[in-house]
Amino acid sequence: MVRDSKADGARPLPLDGIRVLDFTQVMMGPCCTQVLGDYGADVIKIERAGRGDLSRWSVGEDPDGGVNPVFASLNRNKRSVALNLKREEDRAAVPRLVETSDVVVNNFRPGVMERMGFGYDDLRRINPRIIYAVGTGFGLEGPYVHKGGQDVLAQAMSGAMHRRSDQSLPLSVYPTALADYAAGMHLLQGILLAILQREKTGEGQRVAVALYNSMLAMQMQEAAAWMMRGEELNWAAMPLSGVFETIDGAVVMVGAFKENPLRDICTALGIDDLSADPRYATLKSQKARRSDLQEIFRKRFATDTSAHWLERLDGVDILCAPVKTLADALDDPQTACNRMIVELEPTAAGPVRLVASPIDMSAAPFAVRRAPPALGEHNDEVLEAVHAGEDAA
Repeated sequence: MVRDSKADGARPLPLDGIRVLDFTQVMMGPCCTQVLGDYGADVIKIERAGRGDLSRWSVGEDPDGGVNPVFASLNRNKRSVALNLKREEDRAAVPRLVETSDVVVNNFRPGVMERMGFGYDDLRRINPRIIYAVGTGFGLEGPYVHKGGQDVLAQAMSGAMHRRSDQSLPLSVYPTALADYAAGMHLLQGILLAILQREKTGEGQRVAVALYNSMLAMQMQEAAAWMMRGEELNWAAMPLSGVFETIDGAVVMVGAFKENPLRDICTALGIDDLSADPRYATLKSQKARRSDLQEIFRKRFATDTSAHWLERLDGVDILCAPVKTLADALDDPQTACNRMIVELEPTAAGPVRLVASPIDMSAAPFAVRRAPPALGEHNDEVLEAVHAGEDAA
């Protein structure tokens, strides 16, 4: 419904002509809508006047006026419109924008959009082709429907937090927002599927995902093993895998996908073949004596450098890798080769360097066409067009 963003003659992007009205904030919704913007959609980010997306201030008062690293990482290729939805004039702009939009996305608690008059039933009366995408913590109905949803809560309540490599270890929060990212990508999938279905039917629909559901879906193998066999499946607790400290760091080893991985591990470590010992001859016995095996491995890895052990493990085709810091990974030549870092024009607060899209399309290369916006940066160009009855492009 918007003009082609590649009208200059360049090859069009997959989502050129798709307009997204984006009410999302923090991570789950914004990581979804950012991908839509990366590949051509016109994403109009609706923010609260005066403060905006909560992630603008998630690292404290920002010298860049709310375009801090957290916000910038999630909001490129979008236009920001700041509205006070308690003011009738600002509220009136939303239905006009819906008329010319393809997708509306929000990640408020159930009922919030409805109370504002912007629920699915309200908006589809304005535009029957609208795709109404909503992300919640726990779903649109059920006992937790009004409970506040958040990544860590979904980790805990889905069972993911309870599972760890060794039950003697303390329970802990996974330090990356797994649920937010997974649910954001599921929301993206749903939107794209709905766009494809609309091509066949001419009608929009509601798309809903939940942090809780996404974390359950990420455990599909473990869940099936429990429901069908009553067995606990824990990939992190496999007897021939683990993280082992060395003289100068740590390596991770995965002893699997081979006929006799224990024999090859012992060859790499320069120790007697434990697979010839009846106590460790089968996977069942290895699982029963996992702590013994892990202690043998730990003591051996501690005698030499990471580089030494990686070379030895690679030599017998045992899957292995060094344990790196994020800083190390960002500086890795593979990261540069994969074009995973994008650098924008610096701001007064310093450089703007972001992780690029992980999707590599030969006919639709990733690019940042719009830097992460300041709050309300595009109010004039969007709202003036709306008031004039134009397309807001």
